[in-house]
Amino acid sequence: MRRIRGKARQAGFTLIEMLVALGIFLLVMGAAFTLLSSSQQRYQTESQVLTSFQEARLALDQIVRDVDDAGYPPPTYFMSSAPQNSASSPFAWSLGAGYPNTSCLIATGGGGSCTTATAGNTSPGDFDLIIETNPTPQTSANVFWIRYQLLGTTLYRGTAPKVSGDPDAATSAQLVPFVQNVINNSSSAQIAQYQSTYPGMFPGGAPVPIFSYNCDTAAAPSPCPGALTYNSPANIRDVVVTLIVSAPTPDATSGVPRIVQLSGRGRRVNPN
Repeated sequence: MRRIRGKARQAGFTLIEMLVALGIFLLVMGAAFTLLSSSQQRYQTESQVLTSFQEARLALDQIVRDVDDAGYPPPTYFMSSAPQNSASSPFAWSLGAGYPNTSCLIATGGGGSCTTATAGNTSPGDFDLIIETNPTPQTSANVFWIRYQLLGTTLYRGTAPKVSGDPDAATSAQLVPFVQNVINNSSSAQIAQYQSTYPGMFPGGAPVPIFSYNCDTAAAPSPCPGALTYNSPANIRDVVVTLIVSAPTPDATSGVPRIVQLSGRGRRVNPN
């Protein structure tokens, strides 16, 4: 008897079906990768904004603490006449303006005669401040100069032991980057660009001082530019600190810059 062999038919996909399935797979994967890339860019932007905000907040807290401690210890605290033992003035400026024996006018809003050695800078000023204090009285008896100065878009900080020399020269050699991407002193064109997205910033289209001051008067503290004869670093009572910081890169979706503005107030309590 002869066995008849049957041929079983095997099912499968045609070439057309394979191409259609492959095309659908590529479309899905392309959409997934596009969404992933967009999410990663947004995450990076938000991380940069958060980092900028945290750095600015920590810097603001440090500046306020330094201002609070300004003027300690006062000259009456020690009998010694050595300069490193007491704060001659809560806020220092250049020897060229007669520091510390000759008073001068601070420079908030422009002008001022408390000049430093660097051309165009004033201290105390809109973007330049020298604080005189003992930041660590628990461990040291020496007074220091603490300087904050905005150069370009970087706010620098430097400390130097107080000596009989020039506060400007002593602190300039010690400045190190403190906060990056500070845009308080931007150009008119840059400010116009920022205001298109943040209309409440940069009132009047002008740079925003990092430091502005209230001075002690015969009646009560008032803004130093209006205090006239009281407009002197020795009479500064409050320092208002404003930091406007931009993230390193613009928003990945809209392309606009990401900006944070922080404000704080330091109040000198030494001497009362």
